[in-house]
Amino acid sequence: MSSENATARLRAGEALAAVALDNAREVAPVLRAAGDKIEAERSLSGDALDAMHGAELFRLTLPRRHGGAELPLPQLAQVAEIIAAADASAAWCLGQAFGCAMSAAFLAEAPAREVFDPANAVLAWGAGLQGKMVATDGGYLVSGSWRFASGSHHATWIGGHSKVFEADGSPRLGASGRQANRTALFPRSEAAFADDWHVMGLRGTRSEGYTVENLFVEEGLTFDRDTPGERQVDATLFHLHTITIYASVFSSVAIGIAQGAFDDLLALGRKKKPRGARSTLRDSPVFQTRMAEMDAQLGSARAYKHAILTEVWEHLDGGGDLTMADRARIRLSTTYAINEATSVMEQIYRLAGSTAIFNDQPFERRFRDIHAVSQQVQGRHTNFETVGRFMLDLDVDTIFM
Repeated sequence: MSSENATARLRAGEALAAVALDNAREVAPVLRAAGDKIEAERSLSGDALDAMHGAELFRLTLPRRHGGAELPLPQLAQVAEIIAAADASAAWCLGQAFGCAMSAAFLAEAPAREVFDPANAVLAWGAGLQGKMVATDGGYLVSGSWRFASGSHHATWIGGHSKVFEADGSPRLGASGRQANRTALFPRSEAAFADDWHVMGLRGTRSEGYTVENLFVEEGLTFDRDTPGERQVDATLFHLHTITIYASVFSSVAIGIAQGAFDDLLALGRKKKPRGARSTLRDSPVFQTRMAEMDAQLGSARAYKHAILTEVWEHLDGGGDLTMADRARIRLSTTYAINEATSVMEQIYRLAGSTAIFNDQPFERRFRDIHAVSQQVQGRHTNFETVGRFMLDLDVDTIFM
């Protein structure tokens, strides 16, 4: 690529990133106002979805051939943080959709357009290889049950990660000698959903389970995310695994939740006078000190993660390969960010006093939401062990890297 083309691409990317961040900031007040409705209905409300679709937030990781932004990884994380400060469930659904939408780059153009071209297109899927795909003429018969399909209530298409079998029932082997797996995409209407999302936090994500049985899915609507040869769009973003995307944006969801709570506590501190106190929180040296310490704690986690994501992205965008060392750095910085943000949220909850326990105040919901985030695989403390083992040249389970 010539230097002129590289410069033009960089400027185009910067322009798209600026628009995406501005759009996220404009949508945030709508999501904040819809928070109670999202919580009560356990799904994103119509006005919230209209605002997010209007700002084309669900299209930020689509290939440009579909009108997508192919947004760089650091800016995807920033968008997630902005949205999370307004509503955690909306941000979590958006982060999930970011990873799912990248599948468009692994499909031929015609089937990808069928799934992603409608203005309200959203793909969601559940976790793990829980399905079975049996080869048949022109495609596969897909059966399985999956859980944790965040955003499935408003999704237009659903995916199912599955192990592949030949028509005679024998496992299909991949190039590595292990059983092959693929992801099948099908309209949401083809799946039976379970009303099983009754949880403490992130209630509005409606991360329900779903089932299909002997559903025919044509070959063109299936793909293998781990096979580079299936990649149809050769842009930097699509060289990243969805695990990396999820780690980057879900850690920003945690930071956004904590930042939103911090801002709320700052506003509370200017007016609240605790029972028995002589002055407002604002005049308390203890409160002043803790606010400064938490700002530094949260800002340090954000800056550390952003620096790592930026360095890795610039290396990839310059033609480099994603190494295990890069993956370890991303895993470390994102896990650290989730845990530091959770720590800050716990401190905020205590400093807010009895105000924090009321439903009409923002603290208790953010407290529940961030603890739901911290329980997800991206926030596990064992991720630190995995990275430590890599640093010491010991074997690691690369699925978490």
